[in-house]
Amino acid sequence: MLNVPPVSKNVPPQHSPPEKTGKKVGIIYNDVKPVACQVSQELIIKLETYGCQVETATGLGGLLGYASAEKPPTLTPIEALVPEAFDGAMDFAIVLGGDGTVLSAFRQVAPQGIPLLAVNTGHMGFLTEAYLNQLPYALEQVLAGNYQIEERTMVAVSLVRSGQTMWEALCLNEMVLHREPLTSMCHFEVTIGRHSPVDIAADGIILSTPTGSTAYSLSAGGPVITPGVKVLQLIPICPHSLAARGLVFPSAEPVSVSSANPDPLVMVVDGNAGCYVAPGDRVCLREAKFPAKFIRLKDPEFFKVLREKLGWGLPHIAKPTSVELP
Repeated sequence: MLNVPPVSKNVPPQHSPPEKTGKKVGIIYNDVKPVACQVSQELIIKLETYGCQVETATGLGGLLGYASAEKPPTLTPIEALVPEAFDGAMDFAIVLGGDGTVLSAFRQVAPQGIPLLAVNTGHMGFLTEAYLNQLPYALEQVLAGNYQIEERTMVAVSLVRSGQTMWEALCLNEMVLHREPLTSMCHFEVTIGRHSPVDIAADGIILSTPTGSTAYSLSAGGPVITPGVKVLQLIPICPHSLAARGLVFPSAEPVSVSSANPDPLVMVVDGNAGCYVAPGDRVCLREAKFPAKFIRLKDPEFFKVLREKLGWGLPHIAKPTSVELP
Protein backbone atom coordinates (compact mmCIF):
# COMPACT_ATOMS: atom_id res chain seq x y z
CA MET A 1 0.00 0.00 0.00
CA LEU A 2 2.97 2.32 0.43
CA ASN A 3 3.41 2.19 -3.34
CA VAL A 4 -0.20 3.00 -4.21
CA PRO A 5 -0.30 5.17 -7.37
CA PRO A 6 -1.27 8.76 -6.62
CA VAL A 7 -4.95 9.56 -6.99
CA SER A 8 -4.41 13.31 -6.72
CA LYS A 9 -2.20 15.73 -8.60
CA ASN A 10 -1.49 17.45 -5.29
CA VAL A 11 0.71 14.66 -3.93
CA PRO A 12 4.19 16.17 -3.30
CA PRO A 13 7.28 14.55 -4.87
CA GLN A 14 9.00 11.85 -2.90
CA HIS A 15 12.62 11.92 -1.78
CA SER A 16 14.76 9.50 0.20
CA PRO A 17 14.19 9.96 3.93
CA PRO A 18 17.13 10.16 6.34
CA GLU A 19 19.00 6.90 6.84
CA LYS A 20 19.07 5.07 10.17
CA THR A 21 17.18 7.57 12.26
CA GLY A 22 17.16 5.53 15.46
CA LYS A 23 13.71 6.85 16.31
CA LYS A 24 11.11 4.98 18.30
CA VAL A 25 7.86 4.93 16.33
CA GLY A 26 4.45 3.53 17.14
CA ILE A 27 1.74 2.26 14.78
CA ILE A 28 -1.93 2.09 15.79
CA TYR A 29 -4.26 0.58 13.21
CA ASN A 30 -7.87 -0.43 12.75
CA ASP A 31 -7.60 -4.22 12.75
CA VAL A 32 -11.08 -4.72 11.27
CA LYS A 33 -10.07 -3.00 8.03
CA PRO A 34 -7.89 -5.17 5.78
CA VAL A 35 -6.26 -2.17 4.11
CA ALA A 36 -5.13 -0.78 7.48
CA CYS A 37 -3.72 -4.18 8.50
CA GLN A 38 -1.80 -4.53 5.22
CA VAL A 39 -0.39 -1.02 5.35
CA SER A 40 0.70 -1.47 8.96
CA GLN A 41 2.79 -4.53 8.02
CA GLU A 42 4.39 -2.72 5.08
CA LEU A 43 5.02 0.30 7.28
CA ILE A 44 6.83 -1.80 9.88
CA ILE A 45 9.25 -3.06 7.23
CA LYS A 46 9.78 0.43 5.82
CA LEU A 47 10.45 1.99 9.22
CA GLU A 48 12.86 -0.77 10.24
CA THR A 49 14.92 -0.16 7.10
CA TYR A 50 15.42 3.37 8.42
CA GLY A 51 16.69 2.05 11.74
CA CYS A 52 13.50 2.77 13.69
CA GLN A 53 12.34 0.78 16.67
CA VAL A 54 8.71 0.01 15.85
CA GLU A 55 5.93 -0.81 18.31
CA THR A 56 2.36 -1.63 17.28
CA ALA A 57 -1.10 -1.64 18.83
CA THR A 58 -4.65 -1.82 17.55
CA GLY A 59 -7.28 0.87 17.94
CA LEU A 60 -9.33 -1.65 19.89
CA GLY A 61 -7.15 -0.94 22.92
CA GLY A 62 -8.63 2.53 23.21
CA LEU A 63 -12.25 1.40 23.15
CA LEU A 64 -13.86 1.04 26.58
CA GLY A 65 -17.11 -0.29 25.17
CA TYR A 66 -20.47 0.17 26.89
CA ALA A 67 -21.29 -1.02 30.38
CA SER A 68 -24.64 -2.78 30.69
CA ALA A 69 -27.54 -1.49 32.75
CA GLU A 70 -27.60 -4.66 34.88
CA LYS A 71 -23.97 -4.45 36.06
CA PRO A 72 -22.10 -1.63 37.81
CA PRO A 73 -19.59 0.25 35.65
CA THR A 74 -16.00 -0.97 35.70
CA LEU A 75 -13.29 1.60 36.36
CA THR A 76 -10.41 1.57 33.87
CA PRO A 77 -7.98 4.37 34.81
CA ILE A 78 -7.15 6.76 31.97
CA GLU A 79 -3.45 5.89 32.05
CA ALA A 80 -4.20 2.14 31.92
CA LEU A 81 -5.16 2.35 28.22
CA VAL A 82 -1.62 3.28 27.16
CA PRO A 83 -0.01 0.29 25.34
CA GLU A 84 2.91 -1.14 27.30
CA ALA A 85 5.65 -0.14 24.84
CA PHE A 86 4.22 3.33 24.13
CA ASP A 87 6.23 5.42 26.57
CA GLY A 88 7.74 8.88 26.80
CA ALA A 89 10.71 7.78 24.69
CA MET A 90 8.49 7.31 21.64
CA ASP A 91 9.13 10.07 19.08
CA PHE A 92 5.77 9.81 17.35
CA ALA A 93 3.07 7.35 16.33
CA ILE A 94 1.14 6.75 13.11
CA VAL A 95 -2.54 5.91 13.24
CA LEU A 96 -4.15 4.10 10.29
CA GLY A 97 -7.93 4.31 10.15
CA GLY A 98 -10.82 6.73 10.12
CA ASP A 99 -11.91 9.33 12.65
CA GLY A 100 -13.10 6.69 15.13
CA THR A 101 -9.66 5.08 15.18
CA VAL A 102 -8.05 8.49 15.65
CA LEU A 103 -10.27 9.18 18.68
CA SER A 104 -9.39 5.78 20.11
CA ALA A 105 -5.67 6.25 19.41
CA PHE A 106 -5.48 9.55 21.28
CA ARG A 107 -7.04 7.88 24.30
CA GLN A 108 -4.06 5.51 24.15
CA VAL A 109 -1.18 7.94 23.55
CA ALA A 110 -2.21 11.32 25.00
CA PRO A 111 -1.18 10.47 28.60
CA GLN A 112 2.38 9.94 27.34
CA GLY A 113 2.40 13.10 25.20
CA ILE A 114 3.05 11.14 21.99
CA PRO A 115 2.21 13.10 18.81
CA LEU A 116 0.11 11.31 16.18
CA LEU A 117 0.29 11.36 12.40
CA ALA A 118 -3.24 10.40 11.33
CA VAL A 119 -3.52 8.64 7.95
CA ASN A 120 -7.00 8.16 6.52
CA THR A 121 -8.08 4.65 5.57
CA GLY A 122 -11.71 5.37 6.43
CA HIS A 123 -14.50 7.49 4.98
CA MET A 124 -14.48 11.21 5.80
CA GLY A 125 -11.23 11.45 7.73
CA PHE A 126 -12.02 14.87 9.20
CA LEU A 127 -9.29 14.47 11.85
CA THR A 128 -6.66 12.90 9.60
CA GLU A 129 -3.66 14.66 8.08
CA ALA A 130 -2.85 12.52 5.03
CA TYR A 131 -4.35 9.98 2.63
CA LEU A 132 -2.79 6.62 1.84
CA ASN A 133 -1.29 7.80 -1.43
CA GLN A 134 0.46 10.59 0.50
CA LEU A 135 1.92 8.29 3.16
CA PRO A 136 5.42 7.86 1.62
CA TYR A 137 5.92 11.62 1.46
CA ALA A 138 4.39 12.18 4.90
CA LEU A 139 6.66 9.52 6.41
CA GLU A 140 9.70 11.13 4.80
CA GLN A 141 8.84 14.54 6.22
CA VAL A 142 8.11 13.31 9.73
CA LEU A 143 11.31 11.24 9.93
CA ALA A 144 13.25 14.32 8.83
CA GLY A 145 11.54 16.43 11.49
CA ASN A 146 9.75 18.63 8.97
CA TYR A 147 6.46 18.98 10.81
CA GLN A 148 4.75 20.93 13.56
CA ILE A 149 2.54 19.98 16.49
CA GLU A 150 -1.03 21.21 16.84
CA GLU A 151 -2.36 20.76 20.37
CA ARG A 152 -6.07 20.32 20.97
CA THR A 153 -8.02 20.26 24.22
CA MET A 154 -9.04 16.91 25.67
CA VAL A 155 -11.51 16.42 28.53
CA ALA A 156 -11.44 13.88 31.34
CA VAL A 157 -14.95 12.49 31.92
CA SER A 158 -15.82 10.60 35.10
CA LEU A 159 -18.88 9.03 36.70
CA VAL A 160 -19.04 9.75 40.44
CA ARG A 161 -21.28 7.75 42.78
CA SER A 162 -21.41 8.54 46.51
CA GLY A 163 -18.13 10.40 46.22
CA GLN A 164 -16.34 7.52 44.47
CA THR A 165 -15.18 7.48 40.84
CA MET A 166 -16.85 4.51 39.16
CA TRP A 167 -15.82 5.09 35.51
CA GLU A 168 -13.61 7.49 33.57
CA ALA A 169 -12.39 8.16 30.05
CA LEU A 170 -10.56 10.71 27.95
CA CYS A 171 -12.66 12.67 25.49
CA LEU A 172 -11.52 14.51 22.36
CA ASN A 173 -14.91 15.14 20.73
CA GLU A 174 -17.87 15.11 23.09
CA MET A 175 -19.74 13.59 26.00
CA VAL A 176 -23.44 12.89 25.38
CA LEU A 177 -25.91 12.21 28.18
CA HIS A 178 -29.48 11.10 27.43
CA ARG A 179 -32.31 8.82 28.49
CA GLU A 180 -33.34 5.55 26.94
CA PRO A 181 -35.18 5.86 24.64
CA LEU A 182 -33.70 9.11 23.31
CA THR A 183 -37.14 10.62 22.72
CA SER A 184 -37.88 10.79 26.45
CA MET A 185 -37.38 14.21 28.00
CA CYS A 186 -35.18 14.61 31.05
CA HIS A 187 -34.34 17.38 33.54
CA PHE A 188 -30.59 17.93 33.78
CA GLU A 189 -28.98 19.97 36.52
CA VAL A 190 -25.72 21.45 35.26
CA THR A 191 -23.11 23.25 37.36
CA ILE A 192 -20.25 25.03 35.59
CA GLY A 193 -17.37 26.17 37.79
CA ARG A 194 -18.44 28.37 40.70
CA HIS A 195 -21.65 29.47 38.96
CA SER A 196 -25.14 28.61 40.16
CA PRO A 197 -26.66 25.37 38.83
CA VAL A 198 -28.99 25.59 35.85
CA ASP A 199 -31.84 23.28 34.93
CA ILE A 200 -32.23 22.10 31.34
CA ALA A 201 -35.25 20.12 30.14
CA ALA A 202 -34.30 18.26 26.97
CA ASP A 203 -33.93 14.83 25.38
CA GLY A 204 -30.24 14.99 26.23
CA ILE A 205 -27.22 17.26 26.46
CA ILE A 206 -23.89 17.41 24.65
CA LEU A 207 -20.70 18.75 26.20
CA SER A 208 -18.22 19.29 23.40
CA THR A 209 -14.64 20.41 22.84
CA PRO A 210 -13.74 22.67 19.90
CA THR A 211 -12.64 19.53 18.03
CA GLY A 212 -16.06 17.99 18.64
CA SER A 213 -17.88 21.14 17.54
CA THR A 214 -17.91 19.75 13.99
CA ALA A 215 -19.37 16.41 15.13
CA TYR A 216 -22.59 15.65 17.04
CA SER A 217 -22.99 19.15 18.48
CA LEU A 218 -22.96 20.63 14.97
CA SER A 219 -25.82 18.32 13.96
CA ALA A 220 -27.69 19.41 17.11
CA GLY A 221 -27.44 23.08 16.15
CA GLY A 222 -24.22 24.08 17.92
CA PRO A 223 -21.65 26.49 16.47
CA VAL A 224 -18.35 25.55 14.85
CA ILE A 225 -15.43 26.54 17.10
CA THR A 226 -11.89 26.84 15.79
CA PRO A 227 -9.57 24.34 17.51
CA GLY A 228 -7.26 26.84 19.19
CA VAL A 229 -9.97 28.43 21.34
CA LYS A 230 -9.81 27.24 24.97
CA VAL A 231 -13.53 26.69 25.49
CA LEU A 232 -16.14 23.97 25.84
CA GLN A 233 -19.74 24.15 24.74
CA LEU A 234 -23.00 22.85 26.21
CA ILE A 235 -25.68 21.96 23.63
CA PRO A 236 -29.18 20.75 24.66
CA ILE A 237 -30.67 18.05 22.41
CA CYS A 238 -34.24 18.99 21.44
CA PRO A 239 -34.81 21.31 24.44
CA HIS A 240 -38.30 21.81 25.79
CA SER A 241 -37.85 25.58 26.17
CA LEU A 242 -37.02 28.39 23.76
CA ALA A 243 -34.73 29.73 26.49
CA ALA A 244 -32.53 26.60 26.46
CA ARG A 245 -29.80 27.38 23.96
CA GLY A 246 -26.16 26.47 23.50
CA LEU A 247 -23.58 27.88 25.91
CA VAL A 248 -19.85 28.41 25.33
CA PHE A 249 -17.62 28.74 28.40
CA PRO A 250 -13.91 28.48 29.34
CA SER A 251 -12.50 24.96 29.26
CA ALA A 252 -10.78 25.59 32.62
CA GLU A 253 -14.21 25.52 34.29
CA PRO A 254 -15.10 22.07 35.70
CA VAL A 255 -18.59 20.77 34.92
CA SER A 256 -20.95 18.59 36.94
CA VAL A 257 -24.16 17.11 35.51
CA SER A 258 -26.88 15.19 37.34
CA SER A 259 -30.48 14.25 36.63
CA ALA A 260 -33.65 14.85 38.61
CA ASN A 261 -35.38 11.92 36.92
CA PRO A 262 -35.74 8.52 38.65
CA ASP A 263 -34.68 6.59 35.55
CA PRO A 264 -31.10 5.75 34.55
CA LEU A 265 -29.31 7.72 31.85
CA VAL A 266 -26.89 6.66 29.15
CA MET A 267 -23.51 8.39 28.80
CA VAL A 268 -21.53 8.10 25.57
CA VAL A 269 -18.01 9.47 25.13
CA ASP A 270 -16.63 10.07 21.62
CA GLY A 271 -19.16 7.62 20.24
CA ASN A 272 -17.13 4.58 21.28
CA ALA A 273 -17.21 4.38 25.08
CA GLY A 274 -19.88 4.78 27.69
CA CYS A 275 -21.86 3.54 30.64
CA TYR A 276 -25.20 3.82 32.39
CA VAL A 277 -25.71 6.62 34.92
CA ALA A 278 -27.93 5.73 37.88
CA PRO A 279 -30.17 8.21 39.71
CA GLY A 280 -28.04 10.19 42.16
CA ASP A 281 -24.84 9.80 40.09
CA ARG A 282 -22.90 12.80 38.84
CA VAL A 283 -21.07 13.08 35.54
CA CYS A 284 -18.00 15.28 35.99
CA LEU A 285 -15.88 16.85 33.28
CA ARG A 286 -12.60 18.70 33.57
CA GLU A 287 -9.95 19.78 31.10
CA ALA A 288 -7.39 16.98 30.82
CA LYS A 289 -3.83 17.74 31.87
CA PHE A 290 -2.54 16.39 28.58
CA PRO A 291 -3.69 17.63 25.15
CA ALA A 292 -4.06 15.71 21.92
CA LYS A 293 -0.97 16.35 19.79
CA PHE A 294 -1.62 16.24 16.05
CA ILE A 295 1.31 16.09 13.63
CA ARG A 296 0.80 18.67 10.87
CA LEU A 297 2.91 18.67 7.73
CA LYS A 298 2.02 22.30 7.05
CA ASP A 299 0.31 25.17 8.83
CA PRO A 300 -3.16 24.01 9.96
CA GLU A 301 -5.88 25.59 7.80
CA PHE A 302 -9.13 24.85 9.61
CA PHE A 303 -11.40 26.77 7.24
CA LYS A 304 -9.98 24.82 4.30
CA VAL A 305 -10.79 21.54 6.05
CA LEU A 306 -14.32 22.79 6.76
CA ARG A 307 -14.78 23.67 3.10
CA GLU A 308 -13.36 20.39 1.74
CA LYS A 309 -14.99 18.01 4.24
CA LEU A 310 -18.27 19.75 5.14
CA GLY A 311 -18.80 22.19 2.26
CA TRP A 312 -18.66 25.23 4.58
CA GLY A 313 -18.41 28.57 2.78
CA LEU A 314 -19.11 27.22 -0.69
CA PRO A 315 -21.45 29.34 -2.84
CA HIS A 316 -24.92 27.84 -3.15
CA ILE A 317 -26.55 30.48 -5.36
CA ALA A 318 -25.67 32.06 -8.69
CA LYS A 319 -23.81 35.33 -8.21
CA PRO A 320 -24.97 38.40 -10.16
CA THR A 321 -22.96 39.49 -13.20
CA SER A 322 -22.55 42.78 -15.00
CA VAL A 323 -24.15 41.39 -18.15
CA GLU A 324 -27.43 43.16 -18.92
CA LEU A 325 -30.38 41.06 -19.97
CA PRO A 326 -32.19 42.10 -23.16
